[in-house]
This record gives sequence, C-alpha cells and structure tokens, in this order.
Amino acid sequence: MNLKQVIRSQYLAALAMLKEAVEKCPQSVWDDPQDQFKFWSKSYHTLFYAHLYVQDAEKDFVQWEKHRDPDGDIPFTREEVLEYLSFVEKQIEEKVPVSDLESADSGFSWYPVNRLEMHFVNIRHIQQHAGELYECLGSRANLELGWTGYSRNLKEQE
Repeated sequence: MNLKQVIRSQYLAALAMLKEAVEKCPQSVWDDPQDQFKFWSKSYHTLFYAHLYVQDAEKDFVQWEKHRDPDGDIPFTREEVLEYLSFVEKQIEEKVPVSDLESADSGFSWYPVNRLEMHFVNIRHIQQHAGELYECLGSRANLELGWTGYSRNLKEQE
C-alpha cells in the first residue's frame, strides 16, 4: 500500500464532492443575501485552507493569483471557485507525493500535529464543509448529491 496515493485519493474524493456541490448550486442559493455564510464564501474558504495546508509549511504558501478578500463586496463566481478548485487539485497532485509524512512538525505553528495528521485534518476540513454544502442544497434546493468514497483514477495511477 502506498500511503501517499491513499492520501491523494482522499483529497481528490473530498474535492470531487465539493465540486459537485458548487456545480449544482442554484444561483438563488449561491449568494443568498439572507445567509450569514454565503455558499460561495464557504466554498472558497474550504479551498483556501486546503491550498494552504497541503503546503509543507506556512512559508511555502503563495496565494492563488485571483485571490481577493472574501469578506469584500465582490462575491466569487461559480467559475472562479471551480477554477480555484482545479488549481488546488493540481497542488495536491504536486505536493502530496513529495510530502514528508514522517515529519513530526505540521509546518504550521498553530497546529501542533505531525505532517501525516495535518493531511488528515485538511481532508476532514474539506469534507466537513462539503457536507454542510450538501445539506444546504438538500434542504434549500431539494437536491440530493452523490457520495465519492475514493478517487476513481487512483487505479490508473498505480
């Protein structure tokens, strides 16, 4: 078993679920003025931290070129969020295979865990918010979205 391939698979599966939620979200839910945390904002937040924590360390993080303050007046569009999601998938493809899973340091001073656990925390964060977005779409748009348990292209990579 290649642990890095398993980690990669779980990142990509969690992101596939997030992608489905973003793609299927009706515009009325995407930027509903009554929501404290907008659908687009939660989607972007999830990707921002996935991008950050897949880096080896805080010092290695370079913001996405289209980043802007998500608390500002201009919401991210669905297309922008999907573009960022694609960027984060590429970051995972690049960073996970060279990650030092034996490192006792997460690379982030505020997270006192080892590098392997940091990947688990990051995947759980993605899945937590994907689940919240799925629930939102179920209750507000009567949409039922599918489950992705693993990256389907993992076998192709072995």
